[in-house]
Amino acid sequence: MESPIGILLLAVGAGALHGLDFADCAPRFRRSLEARYGPVALRAAADPCGFSGRLKAYLDGDHGALEGIPVEPGGTAFQRRVWAEVRRISPGMTSTYGDVAASLGQPSASRAVGLANGRNPVCLVIPCHRVVGSGGELTGYSAGIERKRWLLAHEAGARGAFPERLGGAAPGRARGERTAVERL
Repeated sequence: MESPIGILLLAVGAGALHGLDFADCAPRFRRSLEARYGPVALRAAADPCGFSGRLKAYLDGDHGALEGIPVEPGGTAFQRRVWAEVRRISPGMTSTYGDVAASLGQPSASRAVGLANGRNPVCLVIPCHRVVGSGGELTGYSAGIERKRWLLAHEAGARGAFPERLGGAAPGRARGERTAVERL
């Protein structure tokens, strides 16, 4: 499916989203699916389970459109806990890797959270782009930092392709406090 930041690939089965990534990341997308399911046959579908329509609604500004989409990301028990916590970060908000680790009861696991976040096979729906560095800096987005910047600006209500700057977490905020992304 077309999007302002690249073509999106979806893998859907049994009423759940098993994979979502950008077409220029197709080898990683396929490897992730094959690691979980063995050889896979991907085919085009108009709007599997209505998920493409919900992605389009999100990209058109309905930031709640992705909530409740069932996902089957696979992963270890820890990764699944991280991904579930990341799904709790509301559109227009960010959280740090340390905050996610602390919310899991493992405040020293920020690096492990970062690794789990980087292995998220269902981007956008599991909104790993909403996790930022401890000082609010944009770090580690496997589909490219410019896409992360665009997604956060989009959720903050800004329009346009790949904005130059983006507000993030405010220094000195309380641990666990999620921060609204500033509007450009």
